[in-house]
Amino acid sequence: MRSMYINGKWVPAESGETRTILDPFNQETIALAAEGNEVDAQAAIHAAREAFDQGDWSCTPAPEREKRILKIAELIERDQQELAELETLDTGKTLTESLADMADIAEVFRYYGGLADKDGGEVIESPIPESRSKVVREPVGVCGQITPWNYPLLQAAWKLAPALAAGNTLIIKPSEITPLTTVKVTELIEEAGIPAGVVNLVLGSGASTGQKLAESSQVDLISFTGGIETGRKVMTAATANFKKIALELGGKNPNIVFEDADFETALDQAMNAVFFHAGQVCSAGARLLVQDSLHDDFVKALIERTKRIKLGNGFNESTQSGPLISERHREKVENYVRIGIEEGANLRIGGKRPEAEELQAGFFFEPTIFTECTSGMRIVQEETFGPLLTIERFSTEDEAVQLANDTIYGLAGAVWTKDSRKAERMASQLRMGTVWINDFHPYFAQAPWGGYKSSGIGRELGKQGLEEYTEVKHVFENTAPAPLHWFK
Repeated sequence: MRSMYINGKWVPAESGETRTILDPFNQETIALAAEGNEVDAQAAIHAAREAFDQGDWSCTPAPEREKRILKIAELIERDQQELAELETLDTGKTLTESLADMADIAEVFRYYGGLADKDGGEVIESPIPESRSKVVREPVGVCGQITPWNYPLLQAAWKLAPALAAGNTLIIKPSEITPLTTVKVTELIEEAGIPAGVVNLVLGSGASTGQKLAESSQVDLISFTGGIETGRKVMTAATANFKKIALELGGKNPNIVFEDADFETALDQAMNAVFFHAGQVCSAGARLLVQDSLHDDFVKALIERTKRIKLGNGFNESTQSGPLISERHREKVENYVRIGIEEGANLRIGGKRPEAEELQAGFFFEPTIFTECTSGMRIVQEETFGPLLTIERFSTEDEAVQLANDTIYGLAGAVWTKDSRKAERMASQLRMGTVWINDFHPYFAQAPWGGYKSSGIGRELGKQGLEEYTEVKHVFENTAPAPLHWFK
């Protein structure tokens, strides 16, 4: 059974309850996990609070923190095959993708380990004679971290690494349906010598353990990646003590193809943008905007290519896309197909469960394309989070900008054109945290990740991702103190 890790000890849920973890490819049981609740979350919070207030981690010299964090990266690389196999079992994604994730995860720990000792503060020129002034960054304290089911360990790494580098203590809560790699990496964190109480792992539902982390006055920061409605609840709960918040709440990301784009490359990347990991990606290019003169030929070629997508077991080398995460989520995607048809969009391919016998036990859904979509449709506006692509037409550059920005989200988007000036004009007008030019999906540890508008608050990755886990303090010293004689 996968246990929780609280104050340096592996423990079952206080209630004794467990949860069955299923393989989305065939619904077979792959593990039992402790099913924690508010009591377990409070125990983890207490451990993290005590470790921060009375322990040594926050004042451990930065080079020593760096050493421990780099050790975690080394251990992840050592066990990358096991971690990748667990991730594929847990999520259904291809093993090739999971292995790539592990390389990225190790790099995230290595990057933040390298940053741990790079900020020695900033000296400010004081306008007051005979004084010194500096600005320093200090750890924020106890951090609650709630991660999603689509990229369990990758998203955990984006939170764990900077929090540790800054000198915080933390409680991490993975999605209750995909906890396996977070449990494993916690074992590696223990092996790397991170002191007891600094990293705590709680399992269980968001409504119980997650809610407790968000509302607790003993938690100084809450970081959440997931859906917009849950994010709203987390934000509301955080007002109990006005804790710092970092929210990444997804997007409805436009992929804009101009008539002068490289046809084959844009076509290939349009498929990758939306159908990678069965569309279960916060930055998925689920809105395709194609210029009028290119539209018909592009759509025709896209549909033909989509017919050839190979669904299957993530462990098979021939598989290009795996299942959705659960039956509940598949029903959500199916409902969006019904909505799209009712709204008048033209269903051109997919929109149903596959008929192949070998796929019947899993939560599979065919890659789906709607054309003749308009920006007012729900399937265009709402995050469908599945292999569902909507296609809109545009005529001019200004119209493309207007359509792309016509959303409550602002996470990411892409522009395809051979005209670099046009690309730069578009990038400057798109209200999104990341804009790709002639590419889709790349991210790396050195560049910040986050969105505008309802896509969230704050940034992960980059130096900004480290700063999220710090407080800013101004230190002023009078080097020649003397009485003021104001009150006599």
